[in-house]
Amino acid sequence: MTDFTGLRAVVTGGASGIGLAAASLLAARGAQVVVFDLKPDVPEPLNGIAADVSDDASVRAAVSAAALRLGGIDILVNNAGIGAQGTVATNDDDEWHRVLDVNVVGIARVSRAVLPYLKRSEAAAIVNTCSIAATAGLPNRALYSASKGAVLALTMAMAADHVREGIRVNCVNPGTADTPWVGRLLDAAADSATERANLEARQPMGRLVTADEVAQAIVYLASPLAGSTTGTALAVDGGMQNLRLPAVKQ
Repeated sequence: MTDFTGLRAVVTGGASGIGLAAASLLAARGAQVVVFDLKPDVPEPLNGIAADVSDDASVRAAVSAAALRLGGIDILVNNAGIGAQGTVATNDDDEWHRVLDVNVVGIARVSRAVLPYLKRSEAAAIVNTCSIAATAGLPNRALYSASKGAVLALTMAMAADHVREGIRVNCVNPGTADTPWVGRLLDAAADSATERANLEARQPMGRLVTADEVAQAIVYLASPLAGSTTGTALAVDGGMQNLRLPAVKQ
C-alpha cells in the first residue's frame, strides 16, 4: 500500500520497539519519516533527530528541524515513554514527577510544537501510544497506570479540541508487548521464564503482543483511509480488556 505517499511523519521514541516498528511501517507505506529519540540511531530511509521530550527547548528545536527536513509535518506519533513498577507506596515524588513528565507532559510538549504544522495539513493525524494499564487494574503498576490513564484522557480531550481544525487524534492501547523494556524486566526477574509465562497467561491469546502488531494499529489510525476515526482508543491486547475466559484446568 502507498496510502502515505506525500505525507510527512514524526515518531517519538522511534529508535526501538513499537516506535521503530511504526516508523518503519509508515516509511514502507510511502511516508517520509523523522524519528525523535535520545539516541536516534535508525536505519534508512528513516531520519533520526536527537530529542528529549522532557525538555521543551529540545522538543521545539527537534520539531523545527524535522519540519525543515520534511517540508512540513502531517502525522505525529507520540510513542516516547518510560515504565515504572510498584504500588503508590513504592515510588517517591521525584519518580512520580519524572514518569509523568515524560509519559504525559511529553505528549503535550511535542503536540504543542507540532500543531502549527498539522493545522496546515490536509491529512493531519496524531496517534498516542497508551496502554491496557489505562483501563485495567494491573498489580504493581500504580505510577505507570496513572500516567497511561492520563494519556487516554488527554487523547480524548485533544480529539475534541482539534477535530474542527481537521486534526484527528486517537490512541492505541497495547497489552503487554514483547519490547526491549519488557525484556529488561524479565531479565531482572528472579525467574524470568516463570515471569514471562505469567505475562503471557494473563492475555487470553496466551502470548505477548508484538511490536509489529501495535505498529499496524498505529499506522491504521494515522492513515488517511481512517479519515472518519477520531477520539478512539484501539486495543491491541490479545483480548485482555474485554474477554473473560474460564480458567484452564491443569
